[in-house]
Amino acid sequence: MPPPPSERPGARVVALGGGHGLHATLRALRELTYDDVVGEVTAVVTVADNGGSSGRLRAEFGVLPPGDLRMALAALCGSDDWGETWEQVLQHRFAGDGDMRGHSVGNLLIVALWEQLGDHVAALDLVGRLLGARGRVLPMALTPMDIRAVVRGAEPGAPDARTTVRGQVEVATTAGRIESVALEPADPAPCTEAVDAVLAADWVLLGPGSWFTSVLPHLMVPGLRDALVSTPARLAVVLNLAEQPGETGGFAPADHLRVLREHAPDLRLDVVLVDPSILDPELVDPATLPDLEREAAACGARVVVTDVACDDGSPRHDVHLLAGALERLVEARVGR
Repeated sequence: MPPPPSERPGARVVALGGGHGLHATLRALRELTYDDVVGEVTAVVTVADNGGSSGRLRAEFGVLPPGDLRMALAALCGSDDWGETWEQVLQHRFAGDGDMRGHSVGNLLIVALWEQLGDHVAALDLVGRLLGARGRVLPMALTPMDIRAVVRGAEPGAPDARTTVRGQVEVATTAGRIESVALEPADPAPCTEAVDAVLAADWVLLGPGSWFTSVLPHLMVPGLRDALVSTPARLAVVLNLAEQPGETGGFAPADHLRVLREHAPDLRLDVVLVDPSILDPELVDPATLPDLEREAAACGARVVVTDVACDDGSPRHDVHLLAGALERLVEARVGR
């Protein structure tokens, strides 16, 4: 078992997001904990999912959706036999044709501990101890919530008409162009431990991930947003490697920062980390980089271009390359 974070040297890093994007970031940070570059990792996870196993458990038990929390815990599992075994157990999904089909062991375990302990954070900490996780996983808020989006052009034959779409799955798969997102309720109770982690961090990371349903929702929780604005930590955005149909179709890299500024104009950034593949003039307009640099400067940040993509052509971040990029940022103390 690794020593408690408070006993390790290295930077305190908080990563915000959900799903596969946050999973990649946490995998990279986990590597850095073994080298003591990062001493304390905290994942702050979006909890608005209404689909799949998470959606079913949420509807039946009135709990937070556990799926993205489970994925974050799995990402932080130790690299020894114990950690790897428990990661596989946590991620295992039941087959068959009955009521258990599609549920993952980790989701059921988390919900069971919530019922046993009556405390979201204590239950997640207990799962982390069981897994030997090299970091802590926290929900961004303690209130079940939904994402609401204003979408343009979702109705056939009405390209300029605006409609409102509710639900994370519905927003992520909309046929229209998302203009803005909000939460219902608008003021969910933040997780106090997540707020404290942001305020005490050396670095805070936003992205990669589903921009409107995994990244921006953190800025919609008033208490968490206030912490992100006021923290002395350096803030870095890790940009996605490709458009995401239904959320960011047609987006250039600069558009991600534009909507970030529109939703949180008072948020100041230090670094925007981008892979050169999305700036390739054969793939995008050559003006993309200047546009990105202008948007980054408007947020107070500079653009760092470095290889972080897998070399198989898929729009996935390479965990080892991302770890190297984050290590250089942390050790150079780029920013404020």
